[in-house]
Amino acid sequence: MITAMTGLLEYAARETLDEAVPRLHLAEVQVGKNVLQLYKDGHELYAAMLAAIDGAGESIYLECSLWRDDEVGSAFTRHLEQKAAQGVAVYVMYGGFGNRIRARASRPFHSGMHILGHRSFQRPWHMLDPRRYAQDHRKLLVVDGGVGFIGGYNLGKRYTTGWRDTHLRLCGPAAAELAHAFIDSWNRLSVPHERIAHRYPRHFDPSIVVRANDALQLTFPIRDMYIEAIDRAERTILLSNASFVPDRSMFAALQAAVARGVDVRVLVPWPSDRIIAGRAACSAFTRCLLAGIRLFGYRGGQLRAKTCTIDGQWSTVGSAHLDLLSSVVNYECNVEIYDAAIASQMQEIFACDTANAVELSLATWINRPWYIKLSERLLAPLRFLL
Repeated sequence: MITAMTGLLEYAARETLDEAVPRLHLAEVQVGKNVLQLYKDGHELYAAMLAAIDGAGESIYLECSLWRDDEVGSAFTRHLEQKAAQGVAVYVMYGGFGNRIRARASRPFHSGMHILGHRSFQRPWHMLDPRRYAQDHRKLLVVDGGVGFIGGYNLGKRYTTGWRDTHLRLCGPAAAELAHAFIDSWNRLSVPHERIAHRYPRHFDPSIVVRANDALQLTFPIRDMYIEAIDRAERTILLSNASFVPDRSMFAALQAAVARGVDVRVLVPWPSDRIIAGRAACSAFTRCLLAGIRLFGYRGGQLRAKTCTIDGQWSTVGSAHLDLLSSVVNYECNVEIYDAAIASQMQEIFACDTANAVELSLATWINRPWYIKLSERLLAPLRFLL
């Protein structure tokens, strides 16, 4: 009943979304020995990813939670199979639950490819282990240990039109950290004879740090990364997230930032196309607005970006939402970057996105219709399951 009622409310409240997301062409940025490129458009991202795959000479590691069986997904399959036929070591790991339809509809992959669908329960007793309920939500592509892609985009045509996410290409020694994030996950979930033995040289680089959640090891550094960066903020926090449901510690950090004069702005989908999750998340908006956190509702398409930039110095791009599932349950991967030029581009992206947004005022929010408030109250308990 709750689902039906919320669906009717969402349908009534939804306005027509623009099909085209505003383009923003960003230049490459040199960060130490690495060259970084930000993407906010699916077409440009997929072209760059396929070009990187075509240039592979040694290895390709691809990990995504959703791989759709459409023309975009098929293009990636063809390019990967061509490289496997040429002798390149191709390893593909995808979220098993989200790709069941694809697995039934598609022909088998090339025999030279190594394929691993994420399986939460490999043994009957695994159902008793809470760690096994984690899903793989990461989106990574690493070629030859020297070119890496990380961000929020999955693979599919639907992500090329009316979809707003952010991805990063990283060329240089820091890409090896993404390779090892993939290798570690692959080796932990695969059978012994399928494990990856190759290791790429690793380097300490304080300007680019990869953070990866690992449910089996109960390590969740992305949440701590956010809180530490927020605690250091002095001027601005610009945060975009499709599922903004901060826990008590993160909300306290944002509230303290506002209290010391930081301009905290959060961009969320408006209205959210995730009916249940969107309504449950809205139940936290009142306390955010009362705390002085500025909320902006994105109206230019479907917002899925998972990014933050602080004080024109620090930024993060990755797969992690700011909800319970991403914080302390699912497998996620983010990269944090200490660089003013990248932060400037992230600020430019945020400004472009908020040009298609409406700011939620406390007065308007408090006076929203009673039936909207009722749906949020009924769904509020579910926000701890998001």
